Amino acid sequence: MTTSMLLETVLCLLFAALMTLGPGRPWAARLGFDPAETLVAGAVLSLIVVWGAGWALYVTDAPPAAVWFLPALALAGLAAGRRGLGALVRDPDARGLAVGQILVTGWCVGWLAFTPIYSVGTWAGDWLEHWERTLFFLDHWPRDHRFIGLYDLSARPPLANVLTAVLLGLTRDDYPHYQVFMAVLSSLSFLPAALLARRFGGRAAPAILAALVLVNPLFAVNATFPWTKLPAAFFILTGLYFFLRARDGGPKERASCIVCGLSLAGGILTHYSAAPYAVVLGVAWIALGRNRGNAAAFTRTTVLAAAAAAAVLLSWFGWSVAVYGAGATFLSNTSVTSLKDWQGSQAEKLLLNLRDTLVPHFLRPMDRSLIEQTSPWGLFHDWCFEAYQSSFPFALGSVAWLAVVREAVRAGREAAPRDRWFWIASVSAMIVLGVAVHGDRDAWGLAQICLQALVLAGLAFLAARWDRLGRGWRRAVIAGGLADLTLGVALQFAVQDFALDRWLAPERNFNQACNSYSTTVRANIAGKIGRHLVFFSDLFTPAPVLVLALLAVILMLALLRARRFPARTPPDI
Repeated sequence: MTTSMLLETVLCLLFAALMTLGPGRPWAARLGFDPAETLVAGAVLSLIVVWGAGWALYVTDAPPAAVWFLPALALAGLAAGRRGLGALVRDPDARGLAVGQILVTGWCVGWLAFTPIYSVGTWAGDWLEHWERTLFFLDHWPRDHRFIGLYDLSARPPLANVLTAVLLGLTRDDYPHYQVFMAVLSSLSFLPAALLARRFGGRAAPAILAALVLVNPLFAVNATFPWTKLPAAFFILTGLYFFLRARDGGPKERASCIVCGLSLAGGILTHYSAAPYAVVLGVAWIALGRNRGNAAAFTRTTVLAAAAAAAVLLSWFGWSVAVYGAGATFLSNTSVTSLKDWQGSQAEKLLLNLRDTLVPHFLRPMDRSLIEQTSPWGLFHDWCFEAYQSSFPFALGSVAWLAVVREAVRAGREAAPRDRWFWIASVSAMIVLGVAVHGDRDAWGLAQICLQALVLAGLAFLAARWDRLGRGWRRAVIAGGLADLTLGVALQFAVQDFALDRWLAPERNFNQACNSYSTTVRANIAGKIGRHLVFFSDLFTPAPVLVLALLAVILMLALLRARRFPARTPPDI
């Protein structure tokens, strides 16, 4: 099965690339952006086109074979924009983004070989719910189905589920293929982050960002755990980039604003965590308009962008209201339904959740019973996992967050007052609103829920400021990255793959090993066994050392690309 799964993985990657590059290519080429911007804008437009087509196929109950018109559409789009494709290949910035994306995607898919179960701290059930949602659209399940016995269809936005349903309809509708496609969609969040890094740091920054992303535990874990937060981050960060592009003014202001609107709408239809970002950027845009000289042109641009976003949003919300009603559509999400689980004031809950998101769990007293277990390495893994996934500072990296704060202070001093206050107000509002929209109290922290886009933006900022860090800070960040790679990535997959059990407790059988872990791990194992699921790692079973060697090569290539752009600042601390 290994050879077969390898070939099918390559096929999955080719189909995903075709769907990401092809359908929106003709429209992206007409926007007049530079090649790197066109690459990212084209990815957004393509995924929205695939979403719209896949949604139409579901709503009209089209036969399964109808999905094959999408590859034909994608190929036609590539053919129509073939001249622009040549420009993408020749442009060093676009080529750099594409190579970085290939490395990041290979890294994410490679770790799936070490994921026979999900050992993910306190996360349980979400992966199974989104698998069911994909099958719902693929196989046209009854519309009153309750996912994992708990949630209605209207409780979650469907864009990522429809995208994966389309891709499974073109390949094979099993869980290993689903894992690969979700890892690819999650890895795409690198692209707009790299574009942001280039905006603030020049051509070197995307290569440095790729290296930072590969050693970041939040990214690696969320890219291999198939829920929809990183795919939403792709749309959010694209929206942020083109918001800044529109804010610059110039002849591409209107096109940038429309792409921003489409991106934020796509993000909301992927995961509702995108809504706070859309609100903040929308308010910032309206506030910006008061200072624009041509009020009529600003109004036209705003109306066009809002109309484009509304058309995307109405495709889902209009249908859901018609089928399930307004109450179910807008009140069935867990951000609303979990409000009743907290008995205190909402202000108190928000302040506590903010504290716990900003202060890692190991710096404050709290109940850690959810990660209690007899496995010492399982307990240490969960301790590290929650630090990297739930705490916003540590999600950036154990040392990287300090460098980000330092450089943010320095950049603020250098910036014009207008820019300084824009970033202070926007980032603060995104953090507060991102935490506020979580309905229940969570003592571990909420960085992984709504702040993943900000984490990637922070890493992009760090990559852009790499030259200015100074030798001592660069060495500290590199040392911290090695620690993060060890404790947040390697340890994660060593526990998840039962490698430590095989090495340190070989006398125990599988059931004994499982029972030594937390209730969360056992629940995820029960979900896999109860649904008779086969994972990617169960089919792709070469010698682990070969996969690790491939991952090492990817990391080495990323580091070598980053070193091609040596820091030019003096060797100060």
